[in-house]
Amino acid sequence: DVQLVESGGGFVQPGGSLRLSCAFSLNKYCMGWFRQSPGKEREGLATMSNDGRVIIGDSVKGRVTLSRDKTRKMLYLQMNGLKVGDTSMYYCGAEQFGGCSTEKGFGYYGRGTQVTVS
Repeated sequence: DVQLVESGGGFVQPGGSLRLSCAFSLNKYCMGWFRQSPGKEREGLATMSNDGRVIIGDSVKGRVTLSRDKTRKMLYLQMNGLKVGDTSMYYCGAEQFGGCSTEKGFGYYGRGTQVTVS
């Protein structure tokens, strides 16, 4: 059973930084971060394949860093230069067989952590 638990969200001023964390239960999955605001589609932000290949979405490119600690089973998203438009619910996702890309949905998501930039 895949379990994903996000943390690290909160309130931050424009230009500030946050590091989101995701504790996951299984290795050998593609992992990623997504966000979704009310009335909008889920947006893929960054993904990392099991062999470490990283894809960063255009909307956050240059402002985020994705990292993974397989030993601790943690996934991190460091976000800098936050903007009001980054306000959203952020989700950690995992995908086993369906490919690793920010352009597609994943099979598993956590409950999310809220990020508010104001």
